[in-house]
Amino acid sequence: MAVNWGGLVGVIIFYGIILAIGLYASRRIKDKTSMEDVMLAGRNIGLFVGIFTMTATWVGGGFINGTAEAVHSNGLVWAQAPWGYSCSLIVGGRFFAKKMRESGYVTMLDPFQKKFGKRMGGMLFLPALSGELFWSSAILAALGSTFSVILDINKTASIIISACIAMFYTLFGGLYSVAYTDVVQLSCIGLGLWLSIPFAFTNEHVSSISLTKEDWLGSWDSRKSGIWVDYGFLLIFGGIPWQVYFQRVLSAKTARYAQILSYTAGAGCMFMTIPSILIGALGASTDWEATDYGRNATDSSLILPLVLQYLTPQGVSIIGLGAVCAAVMSSADSSLLSASSMFSRNVYKLLIRQDASEREILLIMRCSILVAGAIATTLAITIDSIYGLFHLCSDFVYVILFPQLLCVVYVEFANTYGSICAYFIGLLLRLGGGEEILGLKSFIKYPYYDEAEDLQLFPFRTFSMLISLGTLLSVSYLTRYLFTKEILAKEYDVLRCVTNQPDPEDAPKITMKTIEFDNEIPELKDGEKPKGVYNGNFNGMVNPGAEIEF
Repeated sequence: MAVNWGGLVGVIIFYGIILAIGLYASRRIKDKTSMEDVMLAGRNIGLFVGIFTMTATWVGGGFINGTAEAVHSNGLVWAQAPWGYSCSLIVGGRFFAKKMRESGYVTMLDPFQKKFGKRMGGMLFLPALSGELFWSSAILAALGSTFSVILDINKTASIIISACIAMFYTLFGGLYSVAYTDVVQLSCIGLGLWLSIPFAFTNEHVSSISLTKEDWLGSWDSRKSGIWVDYGFLLIFGGIPWQVYFQRVLSAKTARYAQILSYTAGAGCMFMTIPSILIGALGASTDWEATDYGRNATDSSLILPLVLQYLTPQGVSIIGLGAVCAAVMSSADSSLLSASSMFSRNVYKLLIRQDASEREILLIMRCSILVAGAIATTLAITIDSIYGLFHLCSDFVYVILFPQLLCVVYVEFANTYGSICAYFIGLLLRLGGGEEILGLKSFIKYPYYDEAEDLQLFPFRTFSMLISLGTLLSVSYLTRYLFTKEILAKEYDVLRCVTNQPDPEDAPKITMKTIEFDNEIPELKDGEKPKGVYNGNFNGMVNPGAEIEF
């Protein structure tokens, strides 16, 4: 297969547009040394840009390529990620967005470290990081697949090249850049994919999808109904505890905006998945040997770029393929920025160097982007299925992180003892179920386990999550009861999270009022307290514009 020079030129043009917009948007950062300005765009994301960037939380290269792959390989009935992640945005908006935004946090891990302590927050960083890395891997694998179709080069080489491009762009950093490129990303996907559908449908080598519906709809296997239910819950609730999502929530101007963005993005995800579903159906309805491709499309992960290149005119193909690459590139920067933001603030700043300056933290964040990109690249090369990565990236987030987030936000008595126990029990139960994608064999045989296929038919991920949640609640309640009733002496509260906490009377007093007054602080008389409007961020907890007295 010869290089598609037109497609290559289209990719370069789209990359150039994304990079130019990202650089232009980065100029909007008022203070490039401010952690809040870089990570959260100064909490100034408006409704229009916010809807686009929130929708792009999930709609990217992994989303559109993975959906087409799932429909082509297993059928629509098993393509759960599109509706699952769409529902996760709506559930997140209803139950978590308002509370998190009103609290003024900087990252998703802030409430964990506030309630469970800095070290426990650092441990919870690990499943959050694994989710972002697997998600980045899915994005890079999708981009590598698209490049390999366009350039006819080794897929490994194309993934490495793609990762280098994505990391280079991400180093410019800043949520402003990410948000503004997301606007272009969704526009490109909408134009490129929807434009290609009519041409692909009318291609002479494509049969009517109504005649091939058994191939692309898939068949229901009642024996695997537990697996279907398991993944359904995983995608809905495992799609919530993500920094890439809460970064948008926390950057919204108001808590109400954060909810609106979540609801709208959920609907947007469902709409944007339609062309990918149709492309998967078209791929299953095509006589590939009769096309210029000349052989059967056995690699389902390539089905979307194959349909665009071989079933549409060259001009449409260029727009479609370039749009996919631009979408993936814009998604990659978002995920890598999220992982590096959590590490630099919640691990480096709060655990390693508490006195680090904001300039130093931002330097660490940029170094973290390179490390995260290298790890994600390795995973993208060694794991074949884009859709497999798409599922796997939510596994540890669902089992370990979701119960912790639920308790942090809604359960007042949850404490560090419960958090630690839930963490390790959830991890053990999940790893015990095995993972084919990672080559991990099962060492816990759940009910209905299939010995011949080493397959867990029981919804063990959801079971593990519920046991983790129950452990957190029961251990937290038990330890609180034992210490507060003085059944256990106070000195045994070694984690200082029940009765051994610092006396609140010793803490500095901060009084907030909602009345308006001048920004200037007048000269103080003897005995007067200074007060004024605070325009910055006080430890991530005081909203700008609030009146404070010391």
